[in-house]
Amino acid sequence: MVTYKCFTCNKKVSVDYIRKSVRCPYCGSKMLFKPRTATTTVKAR
Repeated sequence: MVTYKCFTCNKKVSVDYIRKSVRCPYCGSKMLFKPRTATTTVKAR
């Protein structure tokens, strides 16, 4: 399941709500982002 975060209040917003409206349901901000997972760096030998 994909979740987005609000740039202003940093709360999680589900993708189901994004389909209905592009605003954050908590603060009304239009700036949402999809948090990235932590990357792992592998060194070559």
